[in-house]
Amino acid sequence: MSLSALSRRSVLRSLAGAGVVALGATACSGPADAADPDAPAGPAQTGPSGAIPGRRLGAEWEKHARTFMVWPASADVWGGQLDAVRQDIASVARAIGSREPVVLLVRPGQEASAQNACGSDVELFPTPVDDLWARDTAPVFVEEAGKVKGVDFNFSGWGGKQQHANDAGVARAILAEYGIDRIPTPIVAEGGSFESDGQGTLLVTESSVVNDNRNPGRSRDQVEEELRRALGVTKVIWLAGVRGKDITDAHVDCLARFAAPGVVFLDQAFPGTPADVWSRSADQARSVLAGATDATGRKLTVIEIPQPDPDRITGRGDAFVSSYLNFYVSDKGVYLPLFGDPKADEHAQALMKDHFPNREIVPIQIDTIASGGGGIHCSTHDQPAG
Repeated sequence: MSLSALSRRSVLRSLAGAGVVALGATACSGPADAADPDAPAGPAQTGPSGAIPGRRLGAEWEKHARTFMVWPASADVWGGQLDAVRQDIASVARAIGSREPVVLLVRPGQEASAQNACGSDVELFPTPVDDLWARDTAPVFVEEAGKVKGVDFNFSGWGGKQQHANDAGVARAILAEYGIDRIPTPIVAEGGSFESDGQGTLLVTESSVVNDNRNPGRSRDQVEEELRRALGVTKVIWLAGVRGKDITDAHVDCLARFAAPGVVFLDQAFPGTPADVWSRSADQARSVLAGATDATGRKLTVIEIPQPDPDRITGRGDAFVSSYLNFYVSDKGVYLPLFGDPKADEHAQALMKDHFPNREIVPIQIDTIASGGGGIHCSTHDQPAG
């Protein structure tokens, strides 16, 4: 994520005394986190590209069965901001829930407050949870032989940076509740690591998966081979990202997103902002994308979306995420963060309208979610209709 400092998520957990490894250290998960005992040792029955024939990772703009979200569960995580972040999640859930089914995972015992805040359009799924980041804890859904399946990427608290006893079980809980086949994998990753065009192309930051805190001892080639098998992709475009500057190690969903096959949105620092590791990461991504082709051999068109003026945004915090790229696409809407800089907000909304003309553009103020190191995309996860 495009953060200027360590994520508040890790800081709050450290203050809570939850056995957190400090960000920036070499935080490796234990053996139970790092590898799934049920996972295959390597590719099986794969095609020439390494992908399993018929398996496909769709694009977010394809039809959904539902959107998964999670109700923030604990003051140990959010401290005095728990009520405020719940209000943000409720705003997102209500907006999406008025346009497509939303399932809200909620810690048992908190159902009444969640339902009251999110409204009757939102279905509750009581299950143990730690935090709100559905993008990373839910399974990554693929389609195979006309069925939806879910890849369980062994959520490890972003490489052991936070407690995750409950969130590590979210993927299995969702798959069991909805009767969806589970695809195991030996690698550790999160849904925010991946961006798909639905046609076989995957964008991914190397820093978030080829990293000793997730996949020690695995080379980029080995990780890519498993991503092709697990997700059914045929072309992986690697962006460098940034290690150790935020809790995710720079997920791609705040840096580069597909607007359509062959079209990529790229985050751009506000003009005049001093260069830092994040703007250099965007520069590197721009260079890679300029020379890249997708799975069909098509050159990519890159459209930059400038961040808002940091002096005009309404949110605060060193970890505040001010990237418009953390938007979410549902069947009828595009849900975009509203930061309080009218010129930048309107420009981002206009670009979304140009590229998603048949969807309503829905700006939502999410200052507390953003102050916690995430955004609308981080707090949602789409299940394809299949």
